[in-house]
Amino acid sequence: MSKHGSHEESVRPPAVAGMFYPGDPGELSGTLRTLLESPPEAQGGIRGVIAPHAGYAYSGRTAAEAYGRLTGARFDTVVVIAPSHREYFEGVSVYPGRAYTTPLGEIPVDAALRDTLVALSGLVRASTAGHGAEHAIEVHLPFLQHVLGEFRLLPLVIGHQTKDVCFGLGAALRALLEGRSALIVASTDLSHFHPDARAREMDSVVIADVKAFDPRALMAHLEEGTAEACGGGPTVAALSALRELGATRLDVVGYATSGDLTGDLRSVVGYLSAVAS
Repeated sequence: MSKHGSHEESVRPPAVAGMFYPGDPGELSGTLRTLLESPPEAQGGIRGVIAPHAGYAYSGRTAAEAYGRLTGARFDTVVVIAPSHREYFEGVSVYPGRAYTTPLGEIPVDAALRDTLVALSGLVRASTAGHGAEHAIEVHLPFLQHVLGEFRLLPLVIGHQTKDVCFGLGAALRALLEGRSALIVASTDLSHFHPDARAREMDSVVIADVKAFDPRALMAHLEEGTAEACGGGPTVAALSALRELGATRLDVVGYATSGDLTGDLRSVVGYLSAVAS
């Protein structure tokens, strides 16, 4: 039984529908079909995804390179780990309510796993912090609904992305998800607002660390400032958990900068997608 008082029946409504992606269900479904209209071959054995969280006009095709590979897959639970762009807090926040919603419908929160995770780790608390106006979980959900159908959601937002928090969350997720049918999604964009050539140089560091399946190198490069990723901490936590859960391979399947879409190379944002198996 959930023990989160007045929040336990709350439903988190869409915050960025109509801005980051279409708010009309029919239009949103059409957009997703278009983004996934030439899907990569479905790939069995996927345990994790890294994907961007910008507006679909910017990063949707990059995200689709990963999500298209999940076509036909089924998971009991999807764990989405995201950064907090709007609120500062310590540790990790897991949504205390019963569901997230998108224009495509309601996604139930996995209350049993949430309560177990809170009991397992002193880093994680049931809280609405980071779940209000935050977009970094929400933009993934229509993709997941479209390719997976029904699933339960464990929505996690990391506040202050310290090494201890990121690796501590990874260890807690390993213990939580051992033997379970779960997908782990890390939500991140890469470098922000550099000229395109510089952005690609910085992003190549993240890409190399992801390809090497090396969360410790990634954490070190983020701390040094030789790489940038707003969801670097979530990515470190996801990679750490996935390695401990037995995933052995990480394939980078998409990369772009906003300059590829806009033609403006003066100040861009980088986008990466990858799958772990």
